[in-house]
Amino acid sequence: MKKLSELVFNNTYSALPKSFGTFIKPQPLDDPFLVSVNNRVSQMLELDPAQAHTQYFVDLFTGNDEHPAMAPLAMKYTGHQFGQYNPDLGDGRGLLMGEVLTSSGQKWDIHLKGSGLTPYSRQGDGRAVLRSSIREYLASAAMAGLGIKTTHALAVLSSNTPVFRETIERGATLIRVAESHLRFGHFEYLFYTQRHAELKQLADYLITHHFPDIDTQQDRTSRYSQMFSKIVSLTAEMIADWQAVGFAHGVMNTDNMSVLGLTFDYGPYGFLDDYEPDFICNHSDYSGRYAFNQQPSIALWNLSALGYALTPLLNKEQLDLALEQYQPILQQAYSRNMRNKLGLKKKLEEDTPLFSAMFDILKAQAVDYSRFFRTLSSIPHRELKTSSYLFENLLNDTAPLEVWLAMYSQRLKKESLADDDRLDLMRSSNPKFILRNYLAQQAIELAEKGDFSMIDQLLTVLQHPFEEHPEFDAFAKRPPEWGKKLEISCSS
Repeated sequence: MKKLSELVFNNTYSALPKSFGTFIKPQPLDDPFLVSVNNRVSQMLELDPAQAHTQYFVDLFTGNDEHPAMAPLAMKYTGHQFGQYNPDLGDGRGLLMGEVLTSSGQKWDIHLKGSGLTPYSRQGDGRAVLRSSIREYLASAAMAGLGIKTTHALAVLSSNTPVFRETIERGATLIRVAESHLRFGHFEYLFYTQRHAELKQLADYLITHHFPDIDTQQDRTSRYSQMFSKIVSLTAEMIADWQAVGFAHGVMNTDNMSVLGLTFDYGPYGFLDDYEPDFICNHSDYSGRYAFNQQPSIALWNLSALGYALTPLLNKEQLDLALEQYQPILQQAYSRNMRNKLGLKKKLEEDTPLFSAMFDILKAQAVDYSRFFRTLSSIPHRELKTSSYLFENLLNDTAPLEVWLAMYSQRLKKESLADDDRLDLMRSSNPKFILRNYLAQQAIELAEKGDFSMIDQLLTVLQHPFEEHPEFDAFAKRPPEWGKKLEISCSS
């Protein structure tokens, strides 16, 4: 483990043409202090976690000090927001501070959110607040714990700098860590501004640094076709993971889509409490464009927008061929995830009515999505037909469930998997703990009073959500009624 001063930087993105961004230093926060550090992310960087408790760490990531190897850069990109192209986007409150190179050759972007004004801030103040920083900090840890590809967050820092939103809040910064911050919108920017040579340069950069298995000696169209196919595949697999675990992103604009299939830019996200297919977690999404059940189709729409931006590199036939793979990859990955949730290894035709009947019950009775599957994960095969009483606190009427449990029991007879192994598979596929919005809100309210204990407690269970953690059973309970319909906005 290294000290901050010993980290090795290899700032490859900042070596790209000036049109890719603007070098600018972060604006200092007043009287900054550490709120929480994620030791797991620190270890990914080969950084001694104790460094987060030093004044240099706090000052460095709040704009009050500098690191000689960092080259702070506000990235320029554009994108489609709620279906409309917006040319005026970019890092309006964030900076790519540099790229850490580990001893294994892994490259990690270090990015600040809430670092102050940049040329892309538009009418904003370039700041983030403690509330939104905590939400992203916890969400990225939760998704990583669930095994879903995501950006990470090293730490949250706060300050006495006042930031004006609906009320006066504390200015904060989030230190985001990711394999790359390249978005669909980076390519859209270069396409719509007709920088086709730089578009090619960015594609080459992506292949060199993130898709090394693509042979760069191949003809141009072949390697770019493979690149786009990889982006399609990674995006499909990410969406399949979201749908299986019940995660709604809330703002699937193309500038929030990672070319590496990382869950990116956590704003008004939400995990399903009651099973509600058309759940809308963003109170600004008046049309339901980004509702939970719309995410698969929106991801394909976004991929099509990216494909259009790549037309200087690829022809329509190549783009269509790659896009045609989206649905089969998504369905295959989602089917695998859902069979794991029920402990099924074989894929049989009768699985379709089994799942349909299950989802009908969950929807009709607004059953808590995560608790349903976790409860099912503890029932031996021999007890299934008589286990409906275990769900009485989740369903008003267990009669339909009794019919379904009999179907499920019959289906399990066609499996060769031992029952103990089935239950192990289910418990490792159905988390006991998810980041419910009301838990995040409680942690935020305590933090705003100076008590950060709940943040660290949630971090413990979210990093290992499939384990029991009996001392934190309260975090696995059904949410109170007031906690189910919290309105979350993009405001930070």
